Amino acid sequence: MNKKVGNYRWTICALVFFATTVNYLDRQVISLLKSVLSEDMNWDDGDYANIEIAFKMAYMFGMVIAGRVVDKLGTKKGYALATGFWSVAAMGHALASNAFGFMIARGALGVSEAGNFPAAIKTTAEWFPKKERAFATGIFNSGTNVGAILAPLTVPFIAVAWGWQWAFVLTGAIGFIWLILWQINYTSPSESAKLSKEEYDYIHSDKEDEEIEKATANEKVPWIKLLGFRQTWAFAMGKFLTDPIWWFYLFWLPDFLESEYNLTLVELAIPVAVVYFISTIGSIGGGYLPLFFMNKNMPAFRARKTSMFIFALFVFPVVLSQWAGQINMWLAVFVIGIAAAAHQAWSANIFTTVSDMFPKKATASVTGIGGMAGGLGGIVLSWAVQKNLFVHYREIGQIEKAYFIMFLICGAAYLLAWLVMHFLVPKMDKVKI
Repeated sequence: MNKKVGNYRWTICALVFFATTVNYLDRQVISLLKSVLSEDMNWDDGDYANIEIAFKMAYMFGMVIAGRVVDKLGTKKGYALATGFWSVAAMGHALASNAFGFMIARGALGVSEAGNFPAAIKTTAEWFPKKERAFATGIFNSGTNVGAILAPLTVPFIAVAWGWQWAFVLTGAIGFIWLILWQINYTSPSESAKLSKEEYDYIHSDKEDEEIEKATANEKVPWIKLLGFRQTWAFAMGKFLTDPIWWFYLFWLPDFLESEYNLTLVELAIPVAVVYFISTIGSIGGGYLPLFFMNKNMPAFRARKTSMFIFALFVFPVVLSQWAGQINMWLAVFVIGIAAAAHQAWSANIFTTVSDMFPKKATASVTGIGGMAGGLGGIVLSWAVQKNLFVHYREIGQIEKAYFIMFLICGAAYLLAWLVMHFLVPKMDKVKI
């Protein structure tokens, strides 16, 4: 089929993958430098949690506007604007000299990085038929893992060789390379000279959905209207409960390994990279599993929900990670890697539920609402657990208890999210706006 209709849509998917890689590379730099920055600037876990909260609050606010901006400006302009701003913000961390300065820099990064996923999901909805969207989403979403792999393999060594400031400058500058490629290669399917008629027809092969899209193409969809749909709340609650878990891995995994196994900055590189390498497999496999079920004639909603339930079960063993680590550190790394892989598989599918349930004109806005909910969940978790319990247990020399509580939360979050989504949208019916 691909040879017959063409493959240019996968070039677009590659561009979105590249952007997502840069997004997460820039996002993870600070977690790898936590010990260095804490020593230089006399931070404690509370200061670091405040910096993390500043990012999440800005990210949440960014999600309020990002989806609307992308829907209004269009995919090409909206995506470019977000990437340009977050690249400048990432480089701006090098100018910070205290915790407050980092809170400002993280806030700027959070509000601009919020544009990535609304733009990415909108791009996928425009360029792929429904049955390929989870697979395409899984591929571009694996950029989060690749960015997280590249960070520990580069950032510690840059910091040791040239200083921590250059780690922020060099990683932030990569976004401008993407901007050039995006401007050269991206157009909408209807305007693309590189897209064959056969591939264009294949992209638009969901006939019923396409008829709805054409009939309502010029309608504006206000947020207040979107909030009236159970489908919006299902996606938002799923993100509220599970996004904070991924951010916990992203911002605290290096500290966990340092605290539990006394690793140095450079020694962190391989185990952190291994966790995210494993998670890459989950991201791509997570997009493939519902496609496999649909090719076996399972209804799309059932394929999606069955896949998500399986992934939720694969997260649960993370509660045993510290016990496994008492045998060998690499067992803990493997268990956390499996949980991270299951999250990425879950993420590929929960993002795709937006394009399953909403017309293309609303996908970026709904994705923004869900991202805002995920940011809110991250703030609640950081304030309730990481800012308070982590400081307390580290002061009394029992930081392992704080991490045990966090891993319990990680294990339960996805099953709870699945149940909430199941009761809100049993068949994930398509919204007709």
